[in-house]
Amino acid sequence: MSEHEGVDAAFFDVDETLISVKSMFRFLEFYLDSRGEPAGAYRVIRDRLGDLAASGVPREEVNRAYYRCYAGESAERLAAAGHAWLKAELAEPGFLVDGVVAEHEELRRAGVPTVLVSGSFYACLDPIGALLGASEVHGAPVIVRRGRLTGEIDHPVIGEGKAHVVRAVTRLRGLDPARCVAYGDHASDLPMLDAVGTAVVVGADPELRRRADHRGWRVLDPAAAAA
Repeated sequence: MSEHEGVDAAFFDVDETLISVKSMFRFLEFYLDSRGEPAGAYRVIRDRLGDLAASGVPREEVNRAYYRCYAGESAERLAAAGHAWLKAELAEPGFLVDGVVAEHEELRRAGVPTVLVSGSFYACLDPIGALLGASEVHGAPVIVRRGRLTGEIDHPVIGEGKAHVVRAVTRLRGLDPARCVAYGDHASDLPMLDAVGTAVVVGADPELRRRADHRGWRVLDPAAAAA
């Protein structure tokens, strides 16, 4: 019997869980460069968003502020840039978190539906989902009108937003959340991890480690797994 027997679905955070970087910022830097923006344009945006976070603005609002950077951009052009971005990232070592990607592949091969859940958006996530063979990809639902992004999103897929995805997917697919597994690396993933029967903590986030010790969750050290 497979060790994954009885698992209805597996939910994966993406940034610093399946991949080693923050996709939203890496993609933004790549996109601005490909569009011929001045070298300092990315740093200005990054620092502005960083200042918002440092001042105590909720992550969900910082997430919304990020997407306003794309107001007026072509949805088709962003999609094409996403594929080019991933190709460039994969040309460098260490982009994929090998240990977590290996578990994703094991689950997929065992016939378990795998679902990527992230505050990032389609330009980054769709190519990653295709690369890994994920069953579903759920990211920030950007609002598009006449082929261009408005700069707004319907709702952030951060914190409780990730748990909402778990509940929606399991309800629509007739799955039992208690028979699902989720992987996350940051305290903001806790609602998603709490929403399933089996949680796996990736990395060394202090709050997640404390919860793992208390709840008996498995901790996956990506460095050790990839060694």
